[in-house]
Amino acid sequence: MKITTTMLADEVYEAVNENNHKIRIDMRSAAEKENQSPPELLLSALAGCAAVDIVVMLKKRRKSITRFEIITEGTRQKTTPRYFTRIHSRYVITSPDVTEEELFKVAGLSLEKYCTVAASLKSELTYSVEVVRP
Repeated sequence: MKITTTMLADEVYEAVNENNHKIRIDMRSAAEKENQSPPELLLSALAGCAAVDIVVMLKKRRKSITRFEIITEGTRQKTTPRYFTRIHSRYVITSPDVTEEELFKVAGLSLEKYCTVAASLKSELTYSVEVVRP
């Protein structure tokens, strides 16, 4: 997997994957901001990853889903680096046949077993950097 991130302005970047799908990253002040910041994108990635897993598992159980929403809130450390110290997700589902217990079970499976983003947040990563001057 490869992402190329390019500066568009001092605090605005564009990230493009190998299939040319693009997303803007925005670190400007709230008044100027038009896109999500990297920490917001991380919460969005976690919720999106979990949502896909949850819906797939429920559909395999032949459940009907009319609407599904995840509201994710993150608490960050006050000093640099301002990493997340707590992430809470609220799952709101409209379904005639999914019980709270069932949703809670598949959500747990997603976050503990299947979701790549959740697993990455819990893992020890190895970072490397290469500097190139054209």
